[in-house]
Amino acid sequence: MRFDAVPMPPTVEVRPRDTRGYPVPAITPWEGDQPQFALTDYGRSADCARMRLCSVCNTVMPRGSVWRVVGAAETAAIGEALAAGRPYRNLAPTLEGPGHRACMLYASMVCPYLARPNARRGLSADQPDDMTAHVVRGAVRGVMGAVVGFGDYEYAVTETQVLFRFLDVVEFLPHDTADAHLEELRAELARLDREPPRPTG
Repeated sequence: MRFDAVPMPPTVEVRPRDTRGYPVPAITPWEGDQPQFALTDYGRSADCARMRLCSVCNTVMPRGSVWRVVGAAETAAIGEALAAGRPYRNLAPTLEGPGHRACMLYASMVCPYLARPNARRGLSADQPDDMTAHVVRGAVRGVMGAVVGFGDYEYAVTETQVLFRFLDVVEFLPHDTADAHLEELRAELARLDREPPRPTG
């Protein structure tokens, strides 16, 4: 489905846009007037980690659960652990920060790389290392993806990277194509519209 047909969280609606009209996530770096969607800005990511800001919309996340979108390998590992009744904790850190449930549902549907199993990355990482070796032009997402809720996150800000680890799966929403989340996103936006804000920090 077209990205402009996906309901947009209000905090995403005010984000800067690229020339196509896509809202640019908070942690995406810019080169001139062009956002570099496949890359992560170190300073913005560090701010998100330290100040508990959503990596998509850059507003504060309430205390408690956080969400992220995961690719095929992690989707499979989480699915296997849950099916076996085992807790899941990925001890390998990731560069990808957390966000609000609505923001991650939205991102899973509008980011071409996250939304479809045959989608390919358009850019490579500037200086690939063990953490970013998969960020290469033409890389395919894989068969399944998922929007996953976690009880909380840990982080480390090093001289060169911001690393995240996620604790305690509280929600697992796998998808082949992410438009499977359309009704979930609509329901979440309606819930947010009805409920008073939760405590932050």
